[in-house]
This record gives sequence, C-alpha cells and structure tokens, in this order.
Amino acid sequence: MSLDQVRSIADAVLYEGYLLYPYRASSHKNRSRWQFGVLGPPHATAASFGEEPEMEVQCLLAPHDGPAAVTVQLRFLQLQVREVRSTGEDGVDVPVEQLTVDGESVMSWDEAVEREVVLAEMPLGEVADTVHEIPGGEDTEPVTDARGVVVGRIVRRRLPLAVRVRVHVSVVDNGYIRLAVAVRNERPEPAATKDAAIRSSLIGAHLLLRAHDAEFVSLLEPPAGATAAAGRCRQNRCWPVLAGPKGTKDTLLGAPIILYDYPEVAEQSPGALFDSTEIDEILTLRVMTMTEEEKAEAKATDPRAREIIDRCDGMSPADLQQLHGLLRDPHPPRSAAAVGPAADVRDAGPAAFDTAGAPWWDPAADASVRPGSDSVVIDGVRVAGGSLVRVHPSRRADAQDLFFAGQVARVTAVLSDVDGGTHIALVLVDDPASDLHDWYGRYFYFAPDELTPLSAEETAQHREENRS
Repeated sequence: MSLDQVRSIADAVLYEGYLLYPYRASSHKNRSRWQFGVLGPPHATAASFGEEPEMEVQCLLAPHDGPAAVTVQLRFLQLQVREVRSTGEDGVDVPVEQLTVDGESVMSWDEAVEREVVLAEMPLGEVADTVHEIPGGEDTEPVTDARGVVVGRIVRRRLPLAVRVRVHVSVVDNGYIRLAVAVRNERPEPAATKDAAIRSSLIGAHLLLRAHDAEFVSLLEPPAGATAAAGRCRQNRCWPVLAGPKGTKDTLLGAPIILYDYPEVAEQSPGALFDSTEIDEILTLRVMTMTEEEKAEAKATDPRAREIIDRCDGMSPADLQQLHGLLRDPHPPRSAAAVGPAADVRDAGPAAFDTAGAPWWDPAADASVRPGSDSVVIDGVRVAGGSLVRVHPSRRADAQDLFFAGQVARVTAVLSDVDGGTHIALVLVDDPASDLHDWYGRYFYFAPDELTPLSAEETAQHREENRS
C-alpha cells in the first residue's frame, strides 16, 4: 500500500492549527497557533514558553517469515517568517505590516514549509541513532504592480534545525517485536523569547511507519497473545494507530493527538480547513458570515486562507447540503456479504432501512417503541409514565443533582438509546413549574439505578396531598 493513501489524515494532523478561524492576522486566536506536535528547542528559557523537545512512540509488530524491516518517516513543519517590505521612491525597502497593490493586499505573517526525514527499510534487528540537519535560508520575491513596476518585496526567512531520530527494537511476549521511535529537537542555540522558540521548533511533528514482512498490532484492540505487551508500550506526546484501508496492518500513524484505528477524513469534506478536527459545515457557514473587509484581510494573511475563502464563497446549495452529512445505522443487519465485525456500515446501503422504508433513527422504523407507555422494572416494580419515584443521583453529571437527592418525581417517559441504554424522563412533584416543564417537554433524565419506586402507600399519600 502506498503511504499516499494515509496522507489526507497525516496532513490534517500536520496542519492542525496552521490557520485558526477567522483566518485573519489580527484575530487573537491566530496569535497562538501550532497547538499540536510542537517539539521546542532544548535550550529555551522559561520566558519563551518553549514546548518539550521530545516525543516517542512505542508499538508492536508481528513478523512474517521473511527478514522484517520498517520505514520511518518523520513529517513536520518548519516555520518561515514572511516579511513584507515596501519600496519607497528612493528605492529603499521598509518593513511594513501590509502592502496593498492594485487593490490586493499581502501581509507580514508566519508561514510554514513541509519537511520530511526518512529512514528507509531498516532491518528490525538494527538500532539507529541519527541526527539530521534541516537547512535554514532566505528567499526574496519581488512585488510588482499592474505596470510591472517593483513596489516592494516579500522576504522569507527560516532558521536551521537539527533533529535526532532514535530507533530501538526488542523482542517481547509471544515473539512480538516492540519498536520504539524517539524524536528530539537538537537545535543548539538558546531561545529567549516566544517567537524565537517557535521559530526553532518542529511543528505538527508526527510519524508514519511502514512495515515490511511484518504487520503492526493494534494497541487499542490487541489480540489475546499481545494484550500484556501492548499494555507495556509507553507513549510520550505521540499516539500510534493503524492507518490506511480498514483491515490493513502495514502502516501506522504516530500522531500528537489521540485517534482511533483507521481514522478517516469525512468523504463529504471538499477541502482542508486547517481546523480538521472540527466540523466542515460549521466552519464553512461561519466563513460565509464574514464581512467583505474580514474576507479581504483573511486573503491577505495567507494563500491557504485565500483558498478557503474562495472555496466557501463558491459553494452551491447542493455543496452545502452535502456538508450536512448523513446518519448511518450503528447496528446494520448482517448479510452473507458482511463478514465478521469489521463490516463497514457504509456498505449497508438499503439495509439501513426497514421494509417500510423508514430509516433506523425514525420512530416509525419500530412501532414497538412507545416512550409514553414503555416501562422498566426497578427493584421488582414496573415503572412507566405516571409512576412516582424517589431520586438518588449517583453519577453527578450536573451540580444541580445535589438538589434532586431524595426528591419525589413523576415519570413522564421511558426511553432507550441506540446503544441499548435506558433513560427515564421525569419532573419533580414539588416543583411549582412541573406542569410547565411537562407542557414544554423539558424533562430531567436519570438512569434506572438512580431511582427507587414509591410504595403503593407512599404513592397514594402523595396523590392525596396534591389533590388537597
């Protein structure tokens, strides 16, 4: 399998935080970027707020019959300072925050350049400890107006970086191999300020590991023989998950955020938003609410921001509807073509609907579900709509649970969720607004083990008191 198949996920990790809505240089959110995968310089002062310089991932492999090997690919961003300069009549360039030429603006800003360090097909019996130099540099781009006259320059500067990659292998339980890959920022110069620290950092750092004549073991769901060894794997600012097509085990992503095995970018997503753990629909709609002045500033901030604005502005109603996503049956019927628990619910197609054509989440799909009359047995007593119970909150989901303790409540409905859990809706009997809550459908929800049914005598007493 080509690593290109997992790059959409890896790039989402790489650029998470690169731009923060509303993508303008003046936005306060954009003054604190690069939240994840930052490996700071080891000699940063406390005043610089530099991140830790190291990360490490440990994972398990099951070797095949051939000579097992692994390819280690470290990916990160190198910060690049973009300084805009305006050329005066005397020909002298002066740094400016913003330069407007023929109605289009460009702003001084911190960009980033993608970098990779690759250790190709290392035999699993070997140990590696290598330092890799990432060159700095300075590039200059002239800015010309419609007449071709140079009116300014864009100067881009990068500091050199150094990164150490260490690979260690050991044999553990039942013949499994534990692979440890550690990455450390080795830039020797001190960093005294916040700007100096981030410019000396590896940003969005993550690992892509490829197994040869071996396969990775899921640390989330390890096989029985690997459970103990998986539990002894230790992670430092990097979390390993299987990546690529579901069921494959030759690629592993070590991400600075916790993901599940085989993470995916939603197929409805039309392009990167650089807040890739967010919901495309929400961000797109929010971009569309920006004023023309805000959009102009966002476009001047970064070419990637310009791409986002233009894409959102050009979306049709059908494109927006596509972003709304869809509901999928979490318990699709199994067919002869669905083999084992790995069958993907997206392949269920019409099986996600019952014979009457109603989707699984529609109450019409199961006429036997009647929350107003359904019941549940608590302490041997049938509890349904109208039953009186005493509340004993035990889950402490809300601070006001403390005020419910010992209160008598009337059950309004017994509901079940798609995961098989039972939830009991109720209103407090002594609440003066209980009738209003009932009319609005505003209920409190508790689990059966948090309720005690009132005895027949207590129920009769409460109802007599309410009549009086």
